[in-house]
Amino acid sequence: MCGIVGYVGEDKSVEVLMRGLRRLEYRGYDSAGIAVIDDDGVLNTRKRAGKLAILAGDLEANSINNGRTGIGHTRWATHGGPTDANAHPHLGDNGKLALIHNGIIENFSVLKDELLSEGFTFESETDTEVAAVLLGREYQRLGDLSAAFLSVVGRLDGAFTLLAVHQDQPGVVVGARRNSPLVIGLGDGENFLGSDVAAFVEFTRRAVAVGQDQIVTITPQVVTITDFEGNPVEFEEFDIAWDASAAEKGGWSSFMAKEVSEQPDAVANTLLGRIHEGQAVVPELEAFGDDVLASIRRIVIVACGTAANAGYVAKYAIEKWTRVPVDVELSHEFRYRDPVLNAETLIISISQSGETMDTLMAVKFARESGAKAISICNTQGATIPRESDAVIYTHAGPEVAVASTKGFTAQIAALYLFALHLARVRGSITAADAAAQVVELQAIPAKIATVLLQESAVHELAAWMSDTRAVLFLGRHVGFPIALEGALKLKELAYIHAEGFAAGELKHGPIALIEPGQPVFVVVPSPRGSAHLHPKVISNIQEIRARGARIIAIAEEGDVAVLPFADTVLRIPLAAPLFEPFLAVVPMQIFAMELATVKGLDVDQPRNLAKSVTVE
Repeated sequence: MCGIVGYVGEDKSVEVLMRGLRRLEYRGYDSAGIAVIDDDGVLNTRKRAGKLAILAGDLEANSINNGRTGIGHTRWATHGGPTDANAHPHLGDNGKLALIHNGIIENFSVLKDELLSEGFTFESETDTEVAAVLLGREYQRLGDLSAAFLSVVGRLDGAFTLLAVHQDQPGVVVGARRNSPLVIGLGDGENFLGSDVAAFVEFTRRAVAVGQDQIVTITPQVVTITDFEGNPVEFEEFDIAWDASAAEKGGWSSFMAKEVSEQPDAVANTLLGRIHEGQAVVPELEAFGDDVLASIRRIVIVACGTAANAGYVAKYAIEKWTRVPVDVELSHEFRYRDPVLNAETLIISISQSGETMDTLMAVKFARESGAKAISICNTQGATIPRESDAVIYTHAGPEVAVASTKGFTAQIAALYLFALHLARVRGSITAADAAAQVVELQAIPAKIATVLLQESAVHELAAWMSDTRAVLFLGRHVGFPIALEGALKLKELAYIHAEGFAAGELKHGPIALIEPGQPVFVVVPSPRGSAHLHPKVISNIQEIRARGARIIAIAEEGDVAVLPFADTVLRIPLAAPLFEPFLAVVPMQIFAMELATVKGLDVDQPRNLAKSVTVE
């Protein structure tokens, strides 16, 4: 949530800020604003509720003077509605200081009462303005922005990234972070700050991740970082693994359409360098040592939303190959039920952004309880990987659309690599069997490409279902979490009721939902590798068809048993049962995207959703 960008350098702040905010639109927002110190030393701000285009139009009609120092923000409303007054930046020190904020300041009301008692006034309903006024008061007292930050941050409770400028200190932007992301971009005679690297990747690919409870000060030539006690912090830079063009549509109708099409590459790139002589060998896991991995007696996967569904898929493979019990937990529930954890417990967190607040707090809790932690993440320099003992990056490239697609399949690929690596270390699988699974995994990118060729058939399906009000999804075994993911995608994108069920649960209640014309997607397991499940699912189809359901079956090539009972059959290539999720999910992603498009909805930025949820 919320996009943040800061800049010091050349006389082009407005351009840099607006271009950075455009690249951060995917995070979700409902207002936007910028603050710039112009070359005359005057602080100018402009902010508007609504999309970034409204702010851009305002700036075009009534331009503000450019400058060498500025900050910009896209806001997701929490305290106070999405209005011009509540949009960021907020002002302090009689309008000479501007501040932007990502997160929630939990003790803002106490601080606000303190400031009101001292005669300060407020123009908005936000917690952010409290921080701005408090910072402005400290600047008046100390006369230095970095020193003012050091005085203020210790008084703030909650999650925050703060960026501020002061017109008496042109050429300086100061930021601070606690439980919310902040990254530095290193340039030549210019430096940047951003909530993620997308904010500045078109200007530089050199970056530094700001750590927990740290303050950063940037000038055109110098970057300094201290902790909240004022102690200097050494830092290391990293190279961003993708360039700005990777985050452009490139002629596609939407970012989601582009990202769905990129899934073969996302999976292939995630496998790259992690298969050696026919075996899964994940170099990132060497930090543990084989003895530590072999000592693991329980695995807990923590994640939210689509990432949790990837975890549910992986549970089947991890348990089968490693014989270690696996629980999948929603991050926001995990630490509040006092779970049993110890040194023989391994926590695997899954987060595309690496900044999901609930997942981050679950990881911290687990490590404090003595458990080991591995992160599955797609974003370099993110917080969750830094809080973990090891990280397996998915090399999917930037995922801009809010609804995850290539992130999901890349996460499953990374989890399968982990499972095969652990199975090899534990000796729970023969080398021949492991090699056979690796062959299946390496074949997945080409098979996904084959599924993508069916897009026109799925588009036709979406066209006749444009007025559908509810869709059900059924699956067994690994098809069950794919049913959950199919339903989630439809809810996210088309705003209609959708539910995923384990097919065996039908007779225990959900069959009451079936009425004539009810569309039901069914993930049909292979009759080859799971023959005992295939006839059971066919029976489920017959049960609901007899009650008038319209059946859309996702079945492997050559499965003729489904033909008499399905109204539509979407084919996927032959694959071993554990690898079918990579393929079965793709038609569901396309269907949700196409149905949303037919309904005239924004598939890249669905209402009320944000790409990175950085508050609890």
